[in-house]
Amino acid sequence: MDKKEGLALSFANEKAVVVFSGGQDSTTCLFWALERFEEVSAVTFDYGQRHREELKVAKSITEEHGIEHKVMDMSLLNQLAPNALTRDDIKVQDGQDGELPNTFVEGRNLLFFSFATIYASQKGAKHIVTGVCETDYSGYPDCRDVFVKSLNVSLNLALDKDFVLHTPLMWLDKKETWELADKLGRLSYVKEKTLTCYNGVPGDGCGECPACRLRQAGYEQYIKEKEREE
Repeated sequence: MDKKEGLALSFANEKAVVVFSGGQDSTTCLFWALERFEEVSAVTFDYGQRHREELKVAKSITEEHGIEHKVMDMSLLNQLAPNALTRDDIKVQDGQDGELPNTFVEGRNLLFFSFATIYASQKGAKHIVTGVCETDYSGYPDCRDVFVKSLNVSLNLALDKDFVLHTPLMWLDKKETWELADKLGRLSYVKEKTLTCYNGVPGDGCGECPACRLRQAGYEQYIKEKEREE
């Protein structure tokens, strides 16, 4: 038995909740979880995000795969953190001189992971799966491994339970994330059915925003590497 098989078997009779946006990363994590856990549900947060289409995409993907899907109202976050993802009149821009891009929503993952864990507790699930990544990211502090591990400890103390926050993409770049989707047999599905674009365009997206450029560059790198190996 290899390490992957052992890991899958160790979670075979357990439940997991996936923090799900319908994007490339969270959809890959959803399929990753489906291979490992007996019961998987998904939770999506409605925080008045600019690209509302992601709520429809998340609903469509979960319905297609028969996955229980909960949409939670997180409109308070929209009031607290005005930025390019919560306001139509703010243009998406990369960070300048070491600053964070204006797509960083302060407190988003802190709140998302906390509420997802409370939801998991109510469902009798101890595993929470998220698509955050420290390898290919925009410097968001709440995507760092140290943050996730710290919050995991705090949530366990707060709720007096043993939850596990899983981050299967933490040390993968976008090329490797595409590779994982391919290994899961979902490469075409993730490419065609997910929404990563900051401008709310499904599939390959607008091709111009930072999220689309990163996604496309990773895909091209993976396909070229795959073709060389064939």
